[in-house]
Amino acid sequence: MAIITIIHILVCFALILIVLLQAGKGAEMGAAFGGASQTIFGSAGAMGFLTKLTTVAAVVFMITSLVLSYSATRRASTVIKEKPAQTAPAEPQKVPVQPQAPAPEPKK
Repeated sequence: MAIITIIHILVCFALILIVLLQAGKGAEMGAAFGGASQTIFGSAGAMGFLTKLTTVAAVVFMITSLVLSYSATRRASTVIKEKPAQTAPAEPQKVPVQPQAPAPEPKK
């Protein structure tokens, strides 16, 4: 399960980075009014690649999430089903009796 947890964490970070690399739908509007288009992989070639990479990362993320949740519920149910070892009840401890202090006499 440790390997699946590590894969899950790596895919989480990869998914965040992939989504942040993608240009928003309004990114082309800034270039139309004189702003520079700042794409890393070219004007339109990266959208297909990043979209496919996002899809693959999302699928791997969902699969690892399901596997981790399934293993966690299986582990929890086996712990609940296990019965604790039967032990004899503990003997009550004998507390030593301490003598009572005499009550003070009322003053007259």
